[in-house]
Amino acid sequence: MKRSTRWWAGLFLAACLVRPAAAQETGDYAIGPKDLLDIRVLELPEISADRRVSDDGTIDLPMVGQVPVAGMTAAEVRSRIETLLSSKYLNRATVIVNVKEFNNKPVSVLGAVQKPGSLSISGRWTLIKAITAAGGLTERAGRKILVLRRADNGLSDTLEISTQDLFQSATAVWNIPILPSDVINVVPRSTFTVFCLGEVKGSGALQFESEDRLTLLSVIAKAGGLTDRASKKIRIKRRGADGKDTEFVVDYGRVLSGDVPDPEIQPNDVIVVKESFF
Repeated sequence: MKRSTRWWAGLFLAACLVRPAAAQETGDYAIGPKDLLDIRVLELPEISADRRVSDDGTIDLPMVGQVPVAGMTAAEVRSRIETLLSSKYLNRATVIVNVKEFNNKPVSVLGAVQKPGSLSISGRWTLIKAITAAGGLTERAGRKILVLRRADNGLSDTLEISTQDLFQSATAVWNIPILPSDVINVVPRSTFTVFCLGEVKGSGALQFESEDRLTLLSVIAKAGGLTDRASKKIRIKRRGADGKDTEFVVDYGRVLSGDVPDPEIQPNDVIVVKESFF
């Protein structure tokens, strides 16, 4: 069954918000090369330090040596270090492990931002913080931002967020937490052309934004409306993906009165308004 965008958005947000922030940051995250770990041993503060995971997936810890950590969660690394210390030096070790930098699974920010690319996140990140770290929006930023999130099982969800809701709305609900390996796409605006020819007041090529919902009435309105000599039978010519041209006729009067739907117009359509002889 097809679900509405709002339904999927609510489900995505629920998945983001139902777990505590700390769990989102490190709970299920599989540690990998180049990640930075904050390791604290309460009984041995002198060996507490930040440790960068090497390319072979290990960390070098004083008194313990090389510890393989790649593919493990922070909780699993903590348990391993506690076991190693307790077996050699302590009756009981209390270890705290946090991921400070998620360099192994950076966040990607694409599209209409000043500095698109990958970001190594640390601490609690939100959507606005990630976009700001990428230099902020460009003047070509469109009306929507897509956030793609991939799960370890291969499944993915995409949330569409209104740019205006995120940056201008009073509510912070759309400023969602950002997790390692998220892909943020600030969809840029682009323009396309529709040709409106014949008995319109502004005949010629008309430019529209890609995000506009384009219909026959909106095109005629942008062309300045019909002339007094215009026929109410309007032809729309369209080239298909196969390269073949098709043409259909629309009764402008019936569209204007609401008797028939206002047809959608596609990029590069040619609208021809001929002169009426009656």
